[in-house]
Order: sequence, then structure tokens, then C-alpha cells
Amino acid sequence: MKLENLKPAKGATHNTKRVGRGQGSGKGGTATRGTKGAQARAGYEHKVGFEGGQMPIQRRLPKFGFKNPTRVEYRAVNVSTLQALSEKLGVKEFTPETFIAAGAASKGELVKVLGNGEINVAIEVKANAFSSSAIAKIEAAGGKATVIE
Repeated sequence: MKLENLKPAKGATHNTKRVGRGQGSGKGGTATRGTKGAQARAGYEHKVGFEGGQMPIQRRLPKFGFKNPTRVEYRAVNVSTLQALSEKLGVKEFTPETFIAAGAASKGELVKVLGNGEINVAIEVKANAFSSSAIAKIEAAGGKATVIE
């Protein structure tokens, strides 16, 4: 096999439609554009979403839903993740910077600690929010949960 021998697979390519090249071609005269009107002429551009005068889909479909403008998004970190990170990294104090360094959260994200899993290491956790079960598990293991702003 050589570079000059390569060619597309059979049926992968098509001849281009040559329009407006005389009546004998079968596509002369109007060049498959129909007769008269803006669409038959050069320079025609329709609006985005225009469907030829038919009611556009964005107007046919009903509005629904609600986006809460004051919603606060948190990155969820479970107690089991804290246990694993504590064992892996040997960290006893968790802050948002620690979560970012460990890859549990991204920069600028708010962190909420949730109570899924078990913990048996006394650690100090500083996060933006905690679930009540997470606080209970951290304090039961001898740790401390602090909410930061």
C-alpha cells in the first residue's frame, strides 16, 4: 500500500450536482431553484429558525419549567471520600483548598459534605455546607465540622 494508491471506499463519494449549465443538462434555466421570489435570487438569506412560513418549532412547542435565579450549586463530597483522602494523603484538616488539590472539587465551587459512607478518623473539616448526618458522623469519630462563608 502506498500513499498514491489510496482512494475512498466504493460509494463514499458522489459527483457534485452541476446546476445552471444549460437546458441539455436537465438542471439549466432556473438551476433547481424554482421560479421567481427571494429564494430564486442570489444573496437570499433566511432568518435563523425560519421554516418557509410554517409556524417554527420554537413557537409550536409550549414554554415549561422554571430556572431559579438564586439557586446555589454545591459540589457534593461524601464522608466516605473524606475517609479515603485522609488515609491516602494523611490529611487531618480539610479546607476547600485541600478538596481542590485532591481533585474532589474544582476552583470556585462551593463544597457540601454529605453523610454517605463511614468515617473512623478524627478530622477537622471546613466546608461551605454540611448535611446533618455528615456532622453527626464526623463528630462521632472525634472530628470537627465548621461551616465557612
